Amino acid sequence: MSTVPRPDLGAFIRQQRARHRLSLRRLAELAGVSNPYLSQIERGLRRPSAEILQQLARALQVSAETLYVHAGFLDGERERPDVVEAILADERLQDEQKATLVRVYELFVRQAAEARGAETRVPEVGTDQGARATEPEGADR
Repeated sequence: MSTVPRPDLGAFIRQQRARHRLSLRRLAELAGVSNPYLSQIERGLRRPSAEILQQLARALQVSAETLYVHAGFLDGERERPDVVEAILADERLQDEQKATLVRVYELFVRQAAEARGAETRVPEVGTDQGARATEPEGADR
């Protein structure tokens, strides 16, 4: 494919490559693509197929869906599953386990938002969904 991808795909791949301390050549080897082709992807000159994105995702240890969003194949907001809903819907978990998982998830979301300097409101979990994510008694909010 030769259409121009969204501008952040190449930058995201480059960022992940740097994070893993991989050279362009080494990532190309791990992903099973040519060095020049990967260079063109990073510079925004080529749009890789879904299969190539899967290979890159494995090599970079990120989800293929993450690369699909950066490539514009998926809408990041609509395609992202609601984690809290998934936890609450899992019938294999007990209510106490669900509540604990939701509390931990919400804590991580808040910490990530604070680290970015953004305020992200985490929706409160209703009691009608099988579990309630509340802070332990006596905990400061």
